[in-house]
Amino acid sequence: MRGFVPSEPVWTRAARDRAPDLTITERWRVRRKLWPGSATWRYLHDTRHIPERVIRKAIAANLLREGPKGSMWAGHTDSAGQVTGWEERGPDWRGFATGGAKMLFRLGRPDAPRLCVTEAAIDAMSLAAIEDVRSDTLYLSTGGGWAPATAEALKTYAHRPGAHLVAATDNNAQGEIYACRLKALAAEAGCGFERICPLEDDWNAELGRSEVSKGREKPKEDGCRMPAGRLKGDASPG
Repeated sequence: MRGFVPSEPVWTRAARDRAPDLTITERWRVRRKLWPGSATWRYLHDTRHIPERVIRKAIAANLLREGPKGSMWAGHTDSAGQVTGWEERGPDWRGFATGGAKMLFRLGRPDAPRLCVTEAAIDAMSLAAIEDVRSDTLYLSTGGGWAPATAEALKTYAHRPGAHLVAATDNNAQGEIYACRLKALAAEAGCGFERICPLEDDWNAELGRSEVSKGREKPKEDGCRMPAGRLKGDASPG
C-alpha cells in the first residue's frame, strides 16, 4: 500500500549503525557515552547490579557506549587501544557489532600481572566489582568467542614476565572448555595459572545474588574458587 511504513522490529539496529559508509571507529565515536540516569546506565546499574564506580571506570577507559533501545555497547580494543568492535547486550538482546572484530574487552591497568579472563564484558565488570577492582588485575572478556586475534592477544599477555592467567569463565560446560584452553595457553607460555568460578552460573548472577553494594564486605575467596584439579583436562579446546 502506498505510504504504508511497517513498524520496526524491537531489536533491529538503526540504519545509521549499519551504514556502509561508516567505519567501526566512526560508528563507535558517534554513539553517546553513558551518563547517570541514562537508559544504558540504568540497565547496567539497576538491572545488572554493576556499581557506579565500576561503570565510571569503564566510561573513563572509553569502553562503554549507549546502544539502541537501552542496550549497552562494550568495546573490544587492540593492543593500541583502537576499538575493533563491541559486545551488544540489552534486556532482550545479545550480539556483536556487525562488521566488527572480536579482540578483548580490557578493564584495568594495561600492565597488571594478574589477567582475569571472562566470557562477557558484563561478567568482567561484575568480577571487578566483587573483587573491589584489584589494582594488580586486568579484567578481560573474549565476548564468548576465541578468535585468532583474541588468542594472540592472550598469548602476548601470558608471555609477559610475572604474568598470572586466571580462567574466570562461567560455571558450566562451556566455561570449562574455555578454562581448558586458558590452562593450555598458560602451560605453553610458562606463566602462572588459576581457575576461579562463581557459585552461580556466571559472575553477574553471582553479583546479583550477593547484592553487592558500596558498603559490602569482600566475599571470602574460598566461596567462589574452584581448584584447578576439577578442570576437565581431556576436554577438546574446540
